[in-house]
Amino acid sequence: QLQASGGGLVQTGGSLRLSCAASGRTFANYDMGWFRQAPGLEREFVGTITWRSGTTYYADSMKGRFTISRSVTKDTVYLQMNSLKPEDTATYYCAVRLGYSGSWYDPNQYGYWGQETQVTVSS
Repeated sequence: QLQASGGGLVQTGGSLRLSCAASGRTFANYDMGWFRQAPGLEREFVGTITWRSGTTYYADSMKGRFTISRSVTKDTVYLQMNSLKPEDTATYYCAVRLGYSGSWYDPNQYGYWGQETQVTVSS
């Protein structure tokens, strides 16, 4: 399955790098996504990376601050988060894109939701 890690407490303007590692099976040939969910809010799309070309797509509020990358050899996807803001505080998840009937920012297109990691940005 998938295990997200790397979260923690950081001050405004700081950086964190999250990792999403696969275990038990490989997801190297799948598009992978990052989502987040703050208390009381719906799950929100962060970004996705395609397996074939490594093309990335981001939610508008993350563009320029967040970068998704992947290591095929390590079967791991990364989310580099810079210039963090208090509103980035959330539980972060990675997932595998399984469906293509909807958009790449639709959480219903994803499955194998991994164990989350908490990110807290203090003001």
